[in-house]
Amino acid sequence: MRNLNRISLGGLRAVEAVGRLGGLAAAADEIGVTAGAVSQQIQKVERQLGRPLFERRPKGLVLTLLGVDITRHLTSGMAELAAAVALAERSEDTLTVSVAPVFAGKWLVWRLPDFNAAHPDVRVRVDATVALVDPDVSDVDACIRVGTGDWPDVEATKLLDQRVFPVCSPALADRLRVPGDLADVPVVRDAGEMFSWDVWLEPNGLDAGVLGPGPTFSDSSLCLDAAIAGQGVFLAWEPLAADALRRGSVVAPFPGRFPTGLAYWFVVGRHTAKSKSVRAFEAWLRRELAAMAPAAGATA
Repeated sequence: MRNLNRISLGGLRAVEAVGRLGGLAAAADEIGVTAGAVSQQIQKVERQLGRPLFERRPKGLVLTLLGVDITRHLTSGMAELAAAVALAERSEDTLTVSVAPVFAGKWLVWRLPDFNAAHPDVRVRVDATVALVDPDVSDVDACIRVGTGDWPDVEATKLLDQRVFPVCSPALADRLRVPGDLADVPVVRDAGEMFSWDVWLEPNGLDAGVLGPGPTFSDSSLCLDAAIAGQGVFLAWEPLAADALRRGSVVAPFPGRFPTGLAYWFVVGRHTAKSKSVRAFEAWLRRELAAMAPAAGATA
């Protein structure tokens, strides 16, 4: 590794970031410097190597063939360095879990005291974000994600299939006898939904054309709150609506809960062994999610 002594490691990081991200601005944002500083770092490395790694074009920098090969190796090396730093930053008694804000706020935080009571030696830190995190190269120990489970470079284990069903306030439920009655009540819509109402309507012989107007929100947690407030019927799913159903804040006016094709997954790094605290949290999570099953009702 003596040949690294004559090359700027900061410059190599700049080359890798621009090559991977495709531009100076994105690389500068990731590294935390100006685009001009990134450009200067790249020029310095090119002088030290005696070879151009990028072509300068009107629309920006484009990797040369040599640059493509070098960037591939640099990306692999930087990932290993990031993994080493993340390993050093991890605390043995702190479990960091990355989870979507809606799942965290509507389900997880209400149950964490039970985990804390059972495992007083483990401190749980919840990182509420929708960003995809690689546990191998971050301080995150595990993630709870919703999707199909085919994310690259991680190990994903299914926790629970996502099933949807309409919910509404008890007062509004009095106006609903059959699914076709949805035409006569407001319907709350989620602008960021990963599925459509047809998942539930089609098994009931209907389509989205039957749905009446109603408010739209950009967050499913707000949609549930709107349903609780009597503003309409919302197509919810179990972890989101479980506690509201238990409290009676909303009811499910119709039988039948149908799968969206998505699921909740427990995600860990592919190259990092599960710690004792991660295994304990996963086992606890499975038990808590399974406890919702008796209340799930009919399933397609």
